[in-house]
Amino acid sequence: MIVAIDGPAASGKGTIARRLAKHFGLPHLDTGLLYRATARVLIDEGTRLDDVESAVAAARGLALTDFDEEKLRGREMGEAASVVGAMPDVRAALIDMQRRFTQHPAGAVLDGRDIGTVIAPQADVKIFVTASPETRAQRRALELRGRGEPVIYADILADIRKRDERDAQRSSAPLKAAADATILDTTDLDIEAAFKAALAIVEKKRG
Repeated sequence: MIVAIDGPAASGKGTIARRLAKHFGLPHLDTGLLYRATARVLIDEGTRLDDVESAVAAARGLALTDFDEEKLRGREMGEAASVVGAMPDVRAALIDMQRRFTQHPAGAVLDGRDIGTVIAPQADVKIFVTASPETRAQRRALELRGRGEPVIYADILADIRKRDERDAQRSSAPLKAAADATILDTTDLDIEAAFKAALAIVEKKRG
């Protein structure tokens, strides 16, 4: 069983994906980490984020075991990943790695922004997780505060809106729900309620 979970930043898709993967005993891939890791290489090398050639080289050099998630989290890395992820050549370089992950014998759970539309259009279950920008900004503020990072809500909301626009308007694999995806709005749901709603969607598709 392949479960594709897409959605904008701070919608809850990552947490839902991890919970579903654990529930069903399936491997999970947060594909956003691929773009964060690519951006991290450029930052560590002192290379401009808009250097396409260097970004593609960094993407091709990644391995799924390379990720130090602590270094890939935070507001700066989220913004950097969005810049790198808008490059068609970078997305093309990372497609094969993501598609190989879906070939696990038992299946897989993947979350990102183009799983149901590009990476795994054959997925058995497709869920598009969304929430209002204000709710997502509040969630991100709490997350950053928990990491000890400075938090200004207005700036975070502006970042969320900017990322949404960039992700939706990019020429390659823009953020959008697959035609056969089930929309899950988590604006008024806590994580437990969101997980139960997602689980119900999966069970309905399976049954």
